[in-house]
Amino acid sequence: MLSLLNPSIGKLIISEPFLADPNFKRSVVLLTEHNEQGTIGFILNQPSNLVVKDLIPDLWLADFQVFIGGPVEVDTVHFIHRCYDKLNSGEEIADGIYWGGDFETLKILINNNSIKEDEVKFFLGYSGWGYQQLESEVAANTWIVSDQYHQETVFSNNEEELWKEVIINLGPKYAHVSNFPIDPSLN
Repeated sequence: MLSLLNPSIGKLIISEPFLADPNFKRSVVLLTEHNEQGTIGFILNQPSNLVVKDLIPDLWLADFQVFIGGPVEVDTVHFIHRCYDKLNSGEEIADGIYWGGDFETLKILINNNSIKEDEVKFFLGYSGWGYQQLESEVAANTWIVSDQYHQETVFSNNEEELWKEVIINLGPKYAHVSNFPIDPSLN
């Protein structure tokens, strides 16, 4: 798979179908930071067995799924959202998609049932790459970079199909990849 785009804030990176690293197997990562210090992103399709209220007791109503954002600092909680009109904070990383924001306000809005699960996504840890590391991995065909997605893709609750969906959205040149078996030795 040859990527035509370079990694940048707001792009998705999609793992090649046979990536052996268990942290990133069939993963879709939303990039939230990309500069001379490196790159940060969150895996969108790797749910944990936790919900938010398991991690943050003050969010007693938050049965929102928590995702594994990546293998770095797995003891930290991060969030992306598409509800700037309610939260009035966060860094816009793509059209209508924001990273972080005022966490205290977010907690109040969730407890007041003013923010729904399809408006915010929580992550334990993050994915990180050093300076030029991700570009090297893209050049080695480990990842393909995409800007062909919608907000619904990022906030999808269909994690199992997300990798296939974003591959198909790349167009006919890539669609056949979505049918590759997870383990080619079993084919």
